[in-house]
Amino acid sequence: MKKILAFLLAAMMVLAFAACGEDNGGTTPPDVKGMSADVLPRSAMTPTVEIPADFKIGMICLHDENSTYDNNFIQALRQVQKDLGLSDDQVVIVTNIGEDSSCYDAAVDLAKNKGCKVIFADSFGHESFMKQAAQEYPEVQFCHATGTSAKIANIENFHNAFASIYEGRYLAGIAAGLKLNEMIAAGEITAEQAVIGYVGAFTYAEVISGMTSFYLGARSVCPSATMKVRYTGSWYDQAKEQEAATALIEKDKCVLISQHADSLGAPTACELAGVPNVSYNGSTYSAGETTFIVSSAINWAPYFQYIIETVVKGEAIAPDWCGTIATNSVVLSGVNQDVAAEGTIEKINEAIKALEAGTLYVFDTASFTVEGKTLTEYLADVDGDYTGETNVIHDGYFDESNAVDFRSAPYFDIIIDGVTNLNTNFG
Repeated sequence: MKKILAFLLAAMMVLAFAACGEDNGGTTPPDVKGMSADVLPRSAMTPTVEIPADFKIGMICLHDENSTYDNNFIQALRQVQKDLGLSDDQVVIVTNIGEDSSCYDAAVDLAKNKGCKVIFADSFGHESFMKQAAQEYPEVQFCHATGTSAKIANIENFHNAFASIYEGRYLAGIAAGLKLNEMIAAGEITAEQAVIGYVGAFTYAEVISGMTSFYLGARSVCPSATMKVRYTGSWYDQAKEQEAATALIEKDKCVLISQHADSLGAPTACELAGVPNVSYNGSTYSAGETTFIVSSAINWAPYFQYIIETVVKGEAIAPDWCGTIATNSVVLSGVNQDVAAEGTIEKINEAIKALEAGTLYVFDTASFTVEGKTLTEYLADVDGDYTGETNVIHDGYFDESNAVDFRSAPYFDIIIDGVTNLNTNFG
């Protein structure tokens, strides 16, 4: 009976999230009791150039709207379509395209048969196939999210992009830490029991960077917090993500859960267990009214507008681009004030001002240690060959996602003290 109830609740959550995403791209549902306005809202796009009627953009997605990750991209492009006045014929979205030759086939079809002038792909494993297509269709611009090689590939029509989402993760972590403090003050847990559980997809730098910045945000307000991580070996697997979150709660005694995985598996486990949840890629309030606190996400709309209008103007797209809070590329949903600790919004806004002023660095080397030592130098893999070759620590902080000097995609791949990997073989 318990498994049947869990299945039914998960199905209801998927439907609730899909409905929410179709309306507002995973932002705060309007007029919902207890929910604040989005802390870092998604702004409307203001056109800077008229888009010709024959212009087309294509997007290749690893999954579809049921994936929080892919839905975040889809809704951002739909927003740009609306704000720039593009017709349905001018926006071509293909979904469920694997990280294999089917990506190359989809890219060629969009370029050759659909007439797209810009083609965007949303998953790390799409990169090599996008590069292959770019070399065969030099008149089309190929843009790829989370990739690492555009700056050194020397292919004029191939580009990478990312955002400083580690800042959004840090802000969400503050909300988590304040919730832990509230639980400690209420006598629900001791300071030593302030253990965060984290569901990760893979042991890639993108995941490690996000989970570490989240943890550092939590520990900035709750110094006794520790974190345990379970990996699923998949970007999107509802069953594995729910199983991992459940194990973190029941077996590993974690009292708050977050994630870098793309289904509603972890929020489902939290809602079933009554454990606070901080999600990713858009508000999951509709799927967890009694447990959801806040969610960070990359807003891809500014990049979509940039690549569309740059091509229309006949200008060159940057080989590597990194969005920031200032470009509205890092967003934070509304806070569920029925679950979050008192003062959460105020504390987050305080940190936002410090980030914008340059007085707060997420990866300040004074805020963490590795095997008991403070890092003064770290050779990161910046050129994408999986070998560390570039020192990215300067002025007392690890300089993450610096597209000007290094690259936009994350390269923070360090397991810091206080974080425990419970599995790395995806068992």
